[in-house]
Amino acid sequence: MSSGDGQRESSGEVPEQLALLRETVRRRKPPKAKPRTWRGAALAGELPVARVLVDKGLVHLDRYFDYAVPAAMDEEAQPGVRVRVRFGAGEKEGRREGGRLINGFIVERAARSDYSGALAPIAQVLSPERVLTRPLLRLCRAVADRYAGSLADVVQLAVPPRMARAEKRTSPDAQPPPGPPAPGSWERYVEGPGYLSALAEGGTPRAVWTALPGPQWPEELARAVAAALASGRGALAVLPDGRAAQRVDAALTSLLGSGRHVLLTAESGPEQRYGRWLAVNRGSVRAVVGTRAAMFAPVHDLGLAVLWDDGDAAHSDDHAPQPHAREVLLQRAVTEGAGFLLGGHSCTVEGAQLVESGWARPLEAARETLRRTAPLIRTVGEYDEARDPAARTARLPSLAWNTARDALRRGPVLVQVPRRGYVPRLACERCRAPARCAHCSGPLEALEANGALRCGWCARESPGWHCSQCGGARLRGQVFGARRTAEELGRAFPQVPVRTSGRDHVLETVPGSPAIIVSTPGAEPVAEGPGYAAAVLLDAWALLGRPDLRAGEEALRRWLSAAALVRPGGGGEGSEGEDGSRAGGEDGDGTVLIVAEPTLRPVQALVRWDPAGFAVRELAERAELGFPPVSRMAAVSGRAEAVAGLLAQARLPGDAEVLGPVPVPVIQQGRPRRPGDPPAGEEWVRALVRVPQGSGAALASALKTAHVARLTRREGTPVQIRVDPPDIG
Repeated sequence: MSSGDGQRESSGEVPEQLALLRETVRRRKPPKAKPRTWRGAALAGELPVARVLVDKGLVHLDRYFDYAVPAAMDEEAQPGVRVRVRFGAGEKEGRREGGRLINGFIVERAARSDYSGALAPIAQVLSPERVLTRPLLRLCRAVADRYAGSLADVVQLAVPPRMARAEKRTSPDAQPPPGPPAPGSWERYVEGPGYLSALAEGGTPRAVWTALPGPQWPEELARAVAAALASGRGALAVLPDGRAAQRVDAALTSLLGSGRHVLLTAESGPEQRYGRWLAVNRGSVRAVVGTRAAMFAPVHDLGLAVLWDDGDAAHSDDHAPQPHAREVLLQRAVTEGAGFLLGGHSCTVEGAQLVESGWARPLEAARETLRRTAPLIRTVGEYDEARDPAARTARLPSLAWNTARDALRRGPVLVQVPRRGYVPRLACERCRAPARCAHCSGPLEALEANGALRCGWCARESPGWHCSQCGGARLRGQVFGARRTAEELGRAFPQVPVRTSGRDHVLETVPGSPAIIVSTPGAEPVAEGPGYAAAVLLDAWALLGRPDLRAGEEALRRWLSAAALVRPGGGGEGSEGEDGSRAGGEDGDGTVLIVAEPTLRPVQALVRWDPAGFAVRELAERAELGFPPVSRMAAVSGRAEAVAGLLAQARLPGDAEVLGPVPVPVIQQGRPRRPGDPPAGEEWVRALVRVPQGSGAALASALKTAHVARLTRREGTPVQIRVDPPDIG
């Protein structure tokens, strides 16, 4: 019985113990998860992996690298910020401790990494400022793919260097949208007011604008930007140089006041430029006016992208992968749903193609309006010079002297000379052989009258020169520069001041009083008041004779840019002469004289002031020959075996055509280097790969893939790939 009682007691205690055990389990807290660490340092709890774009522009490293995010940096290490990471060839691509510190950008945060090893942590967050935003990253990726380049190279062009003091300053508050601007001088164009109205109403009109001559174009461009701002969107205008950007900046300030836009140019200085860029990135400012680098400006809700004078070589970047501002802005207009305005006094074949394809509409003035605003155009050809003793002895035809003399009674006269310096090209007087430097074979030039000869490449003087062909010791000038021309004009007009404007010293503006301004192309200053009374365009053969597919287009562009600074030629009451020139209604109004053969197509386009018609005819000829922009091209340069090896490995599109390779001239010692030049003394070749317009992306991808494979396997010497080369001559 006792045993039975003992069993009952035991059976009675079991439920109590089980209940107590259940209560203990219920109250017990779950164990804390062990924090992830790297060598004792805690990592971020959520999204502990950061994908980083390292600042290493090697095409075979064109990808993201995973790094661990320390817990202490979790809040600041967000997508778009600058960081410092360890990266080196001996540390398994930066994932292990070691390697040198290098800058980069976080592009995204992730929960896990595909890399099986231990991830190295981010060394430092340089700034919490998100500078590489997702839209900007997409744009840079698209540009890198188009030009077969690396993303890191494009990001270096798009994001300016960091200036800590600029980041500490707060940006101004965003201003409300202004009211729609009045058409102003846009009424001179047939569809000008309609274009502004479409922008102000939130539309995305696309146009190729042939601007009328005169000083009104900066104000017209500013009104287009103001119309986009009136719709509550942003605007971006890219100009070829700082002088043009400052004119548009002044016009926009006069129209809308300060605070609504920023000016992004190199003249601003690194800190000020970065501060303005940050104001745009933060959304405080919605409009940007700037030079080439501004094409990547992170404008919020872009409504209008403007490019002025797209034929200027300054729009093509010299740094890899050498993108052109026109193509970048076209990409932005398409992907960001913005309006587009391609403007200039001239028209490129690319602009003509945009109109011909229907993607953009022409924005031009009526012919009667053009007659009222354009100067009188006169020509002096070879036949006229042969009968003119002054042209044979003084290099300037009598008509040029008379034109300058008459115009000086009313205002300044512009003289455009294609070459700078005094006498930049010399030849033997006896056999006409070019005068060369005995040290590097560079061209000899005269710096002044009766002065020592100096090499244009190595700057060595050449006293006692003798011709290597015939032994002659007398020289004659082949090409005369701006300083020599200014000297001759100073002797001809001793009572008139003569000033020069060129690469060494560019004049911004000149007074409207009588003076002679000798300028090289692109450096012409703006004359105050109504403009120049006359312009003389000398040595047209120097621009037309270049071995370049764009020689005629470039010559016409430079002539029109100079002629647009001249006063109107007679109020529209004139008529066309036998050579096609317009004779003004009043004798002595604005006149442009060009010393060139009148029958040449670019000269006739200048006489008729018809840049769009010239571009259309050039485009038709390019289509027959299969040249850009009808086709897409890529230039592959390097040693012969390297070029052949890359082209053999590249899976080119089926419709690709390889032209060449042909030898690239060897770079002589002392000659200034240009983008794409081979190393000094090396023998390079260049091959052109041509595809139809629709296969451009496939061509760039095939060349980049083959290039990456060769670099990874270290096969042969590297090559240079240039998509859309500006010079295929």
